[in-house]
Amino acid sequence: MTDSTDAGAIRPAEGYAGDVTPQQAQQWVAAGEAVLVDVRTDAEREWVGFVPGAVAVAWKQWPGMAMNPHFDAQIQAAAPSGTKLVLLCRSGVRSIAAARRATELGLQAYNILEGFEGDPNAQGHRGQVGGWRKHGLPWRQN
Repeated sequence: MTDSTDAGAIRPAEGYAGDVTPQQAQQWVAAGEAVLVDVRTDAEREWVGFVPGAVAVAWKQWPGMAMNPHFDAQIQAAAPSGTKLVLLCRSGVRSIAAARRATELGLQAYNILEGFEGDPNAQGHRGQVGGWRKHGLPWRQN
């Protein structure tokens, strides 16, 4: 397997491997170079949509947004030895915290910029400005 890492596509970050665009993350996943980990809540994946094949490892859980007490074990189980992890949340914020924790556990973890839904637009609606869905990458909704 070849490594399609383009150093110019990775933005340096403190405490984890770096930030990548949704498109770069999808390229790595499609090439078998990375595992996509969705760190959103179960409710978000169920109601808003999900990426087929992504591993679900919530950073925090609804209701109350309590920390997932099983995060460490679940993220380690999601990462075959030496495989990059690309972490996805709603807007690219929780996935930074999750990437930092995964890095502390010895994993190579990247944050996916813009997240699944992107930033809110002027009317406060997500899904219109950036994000996995907006870029037309694979996703489904129940």
